[in-house]
Amino acid sequence: MTKVKVEVENLKKYFYSGIFRKKVIKAVDGVSFEIKEGKTLGLVGESGCGKTTVGRTILRLIEPTEGKMLFDGEDITSLNGSKLKKLGREMQIIFQNPEASLNPRMKIYDSIAEPLRIHKICNKNEEKEVIFELIETVNLNEELLFRYPHELSGGQIQRVAIARILSLNPKFIVADEPTSMLDVSVQAQILNLLKDLQKKYAISYLFISHDLEVVEWMSDEIAIMRKGKIVEWK
Repeated sequence: MTKVKVEVENLKKYFYSGIFRKKVIKAVDGVSFEIKEGKTLGLVGESGCGKTTVGRTILRLIEPTEGKMLFDGEDITSLNGSKLKKLGREMQIIFQNPEASLNPRMKIYDSIAEPLRIHKICNKNEEKEVIFELIETVNLNEELLFRYPHELSGGQIQRVAIARILSLNPKFIVADEPTSMLDVSVQAQILNLLKDLQKKYAISYLFISHDLEVVEWMSDEIAIMRKGKIVEWK
């Protein structure tokens, strides 16, 4: 039986605005689902339906208003401090805009090395070998390591962002519209890469998109969102 990696129970995220904070925006309004190990749940819906908020709340980038989130059976809803930092290694996000993931003043080598150094994943002697292996895993040439982000194409930058994430050996990734800002010819390459990495490392994905065709191709199960709620399963 396949293990459940991520479980979300009655997740709610409300934003308050206006005088005396009386206006309530129910961005996420009672969402529940589970994602099994090595599987993909596609979350699809029109802009503003709450799908990105779901992804960011699971990762604790946004605090939930209500509900429960479990990772490997552990309640992560109110984790903090060192436990939350440790969780951050295992749960990562691929952003819609790949350029926003990288420091424009930092060479690609150092961008990939940064999480390795912060989390003390390898020593100085091992670092170069690890980085060369990561860049090869995402099908990029080693010569790109010594360039700056502005010298790379959008597809290459997204691959670098993925290599940077892989350096932490995550078990769960939120892919938030990861190909929507790329050329159509490059989109399929990135999607294929994500599928290959899933098979190789048994990564679980929450794949967020407004494009139902892409979601259908990537996902084992699909949840359709509208106005903060899941209204249909496919």
